[in-house]
Amino acid sequence: MAESDAGNVVMQAEESGELGELGELGEPGEEGDGFEGTEMWPDAEGIFRRQSQRKKPRVRVLAGRLVHVEYREMDEQLERLTDEEALSTEKFPVLEYSSESEQSEGEEEWTPSGLHGAAFSSRLSATRMSKLEKRCFSDIDRQDAKNQKAFLYIRNRILQLWLDKPKQELTCDMAVAGMEHAYKNNEALVRRVHAYLTRHGLINFGVYKVTSQVKKNPLRVLVIGAGVAGLTAARQLQSFGSEVVILEARDRVGGRIGTFRKGPYIADLGAMVVTGLGGNPISVLVKQIGMELYKIRQKCPLYESTGQQVPKNSDDMVEKEFNRLLEATTYLSHELDVNHVDGMPVSLGHALELIIKLQERQVKEKQISHCKHILALHSQLSATRKQLSETEQQIRETHTHYETARNVPEPRSFEDEFEYRCCHRDLLAHFKKFDDLIEQQEKLELQLVEAEGNGPSDVYLTAKDRQILDWHFANLEFANATPLRTLSLKHWDQDDDFEFAGNHLTVRTGYSLLPSSLSEGLDIRLNKAVKKVTYKASGGAVTTVSTTSGKSETFEADVILVTVPLGVLKESTLQFDPPLPEWKNVVIQRMGFGNLNKVVLCFDRCFWNPKVNLFGHVASTTASRGELFLFWNLYKAPVLIALLAGDAATRSETFQDHVIIERALRVLKGMYGSSNVPQPRETLVTRWKTDEWARGSYSYVATGSSGGDYDMMAKPVSCDPGSSIPPRLFFAGEHTMRNYPATVHGAFLSGLREAARIADQFIGAPYSASELSGKSA
Repeated sequence: MAESDAGNVVMQAEESGELGELGELGEPGEEGDGFEGTEMWPDAEGIFRRQSQRKKPRVRVLAGRLVHVEYREMDEQLERLTDEEALSTEKFPVLEYSSESEQSEGEEEWTPSGLHGAAFSSRLSATRMSKLEKRCFSDIDRQDAKNQKAFLYIRNRILQLWLDKPKQELTCDMAVAGMEHAYKNNEALVRRVHAYLTRHGLINFGVYKVTSQVKKNPLRVLVIGAGVAGLTAARQLQSFGSEVVILEARDRVGGRIGTFRKGPYIADLGAMVVTGLGGNPISVLVKQIGMELYKIRQKCPLYESTGQQVPKNSDDMVEKEFNRLLEATTYLSHELDVNHVDGMPVSLGHALELIIKLQERQVKEKQISHCKHILALHSQLSATRKQLSETEQQIRETHTHYETARNVPEPRSFEDEFEYRCCHRDLLAHFKKFDDLIEQQEKLELQLVEAEGNGPSDVYLTAKDRQILDWHFANLEFANATPLRTLSLKHWDQDDDFEFAGNHLTVRTGYSLLPSSLSEGLDIRLNKAVKKVTYKASGGAVTTVSTTSGKSETFEADVILVTVPLGVLKESTLQFDPPLPEWKNVVIQRMGFGNLNKVVLCFDRCFWNPKVNLFGHVASTTASRGELFLFWNLYKAPVLIALLAGDAATRSETFQDHVIIERALRVLKGMYGSSNVPQPRETLVTRWKTDEWARGSYSYVATGSSGGDYDMMAKPVSCDPGSSIPPRLFFAGEHTMRNYPATVHGAFLSGLREAARIADQFIGAPYSASELSGKSA
């Protein structure tokens, strides 16, 4: 579809009334918005309303709805019961909610409790088996509702027992003892479900006290990368009895989680926000390692470059227009199918600018129509006045004839009487016409005054409105770590339906506490830069170079798990032998890996409003919209973190630190006054794009890509795809998680996933009916 054709499609939709004006788009929760009840599903049709990114910077919020989703499969509705289940619900108590006493801006956070709450916290339906469970327990899936209900109760009860005490291993005997009496007789199923939940990282994961004896197995695993994905997978595999070695190029663990610490100052340089705890596995780790969480207040005032705060009415109006623009792009993509131009995929940025141009054209068309209307009124008024003049002349002439006829002495002849009466009739008709024309003239003059005084807007957005809109675009670029022109119009928000419930929080003591805790007890070789990965049917080898001494070393193992960032894979500096298959390389290059940078400013005192966690800076130009557009105030010490998003994130890496810091101070001085902003005591500027062990911040859905590419990235690679030989090369990381990309919890879940996949393949599935029957025999 050519660009002109794309424009024609939209214009035809406007003319037919399908698209309407942006102001006419439906509000969230209206009929036809694509949701059922309070649940959101990945296959839902319709237009999804996306709120401004200001309140929840990383994850797009859909009308404040709770998200009830399943782990891995996500396609079963939470409350849809079978007839048998509906008739007997004593084991599935009514879903209860508890609210926090303190909520920001009227937002309520709900947490389900009981067995339902245990399933919800584990990203599962309490009343339905997931697709993975149906595959692993196909014998149960084929049985009647009574046996399935027993499975669900046992599963939910084990989850509840684990979540109640996540600091200690939940052994199989403890699970059996924790069952209600009616289910203790089914000990075999309890042990089987316990084994399944343990293997797939739904219980006994993270940092907890192990009380049972670990049964060793001969499997040797090499994990490349000591980020959250690698550390998580290594802990799981080690708990399964395997020998695991982690190879890390940096001199620390954590990958893109890094915390600046100096004196009283703390600032996270990479991952920083916990995006809700409802269903988030990080919530378990929070309890296990004592992470100090702090709820981020959502209020975010905006300031112009002059230091003036953006008026609330302007702020609200533009934010509303921003959301409507996003709704319109959804309509373009999913309803009008405007997803390609000249055979090339359309980006979100392209679509937004197209709609803005159409709105600007609509404004001009309204102006032209208004001018034509005024000209028509002037023309009608001129014609009316001309008729008035002609009628007035006719009245004079008729009055003269009337006076002549009336002055004829009586008795008049028939002809004179007829002439008199005709003149009288005509005179009355002219008077009535004159009165009507006067009324018409007054009406036209009133219409003209109203039209001239109530004309349409001269522009769609004023210069200041466009600056505020660009701030929201910059925030969207921050959320996706890339300029909008690189985001897929159709798939950029494909993970929206899997957002966790609850407020966004930050780790007051620094997010690096998480990988540091996960690394305890693991065999981690730091400063080992991997140069070559060799994989074959019997195992693999990894060649490293020490980043300190330059010494080369080779490690051998049965399995290799690659958890390096997508940006590193894109650089092709990591050599694979044999080379990765074409399908894997195509996906690596097709997917997007973005950039986001931070400027850390540590002061000796707080000169900003300490009760505000976020405040924005509105740039004067579109090109600079992402430059220092948002400041974060999250820590106990007086520390500000300024963000560089979109083009500014990459552009900033070409400047020296002092240039960027001085620019940040100028922005702050413009807001608070030069005399009120002191020189910072400590500063730091990140450069994630030029970091050779990251090459960026996190993944995004690029134009031409889709959510399916995340699934392709997660697929293991075999040296002989056509044979039955199991693969030896596996992949994990946030870029392999379709439902939870670009997040710490996504990386964590990918580590659990790959550990389960590797263990099932090489150690065996302890929960399978065939294995259990074999043991019994």
